[in-house]
Amino acid sequence: MNIETQIHIHATPEKVWGVLTDFDKYSDWNPFVKSLTGEVAVGNQITVALLGMAFKPIILKFEKNKELRWLGKLLFKGLFDGEHYFILQENKADTTTFIHGENFDGVLVGLFKKKLLTETIAGFEAMNEALKVRVEGGD
Repeated sequence: MNIETQIHIHATPEKVWGVLTDFDKYSDWNPFVKSLTGEVAVGNQITVALLGMAFKPIILKFEKNKELRWLGKLLFKGLFDGEHYFILQENKADTTTFIHGENFDGVLVGLFKKKLLTETIAGFEAMNEALKVRVEGGD
């Protein structure tokens, strides 16, 4: 199962990336990802805290100004896995399409489908909007 959101940001991918990867400031603006700690590099494990939960995914892709992707799991692989991604697509006139999504897999996905299609999408969209405001506002 995949959920995906996107938003158009009036800024270059470099500027969007700068805010997206300034993890120390997430608590200042990000309503979805409360904190992200650890060395963000391919193959490394980081700690991500959302409202009410924390998990330790592995970084799959970290391509400057283009993409950040990680894979998290509940307890063990195959139960409830999530491949989370942020993709920055450069557009004309110094604008960026920010794509924020997650591919879910595992035996428990069906059990959480309703929550994923409501609360999780709402969380992604809230983060997207906050990122847009932060980047365009120049904070």
